[in-house]
Amino acid sequence: MTKAEVIAEIANQTGMDKGDVTAAIEAFFKVVKNKMADGDNIYVRGFGSFVNKRRAAKIGRNISRNTAMEIKEHYVPSFKPSKTFVEKIKKSDKVKLANQ
Repeated sequence: MTKAEVIAEIANQTGMDKGDVTAAIEAFFKVVKNKMADGDNIYVRGFGSFVNKRRAAKIGRNISRNTAMEIKEHYVPSFKPSKTFVEKIKKSDKVKLANQ
């Protein structure tokens, strides 16, 4: 499902104008990106958490030059679904049929 399809689905379910839904979705994404870039985590009860995960420094290999290189400590964005979200997916028959 694409962002446009999500926007159309929300507009159909709520009766809101697609332009308003698009503005709300874009604002949500902007807030998530900006707050995570500021080092904040975002918790949405019943849905999941957007968190920054720390990756420790390590030695990697540049295989084209066959040399070792240091990869510095860094952070990557991550999403962890809530328990209720995970349980809903586990119990979904449609997901089971789609993956067969």
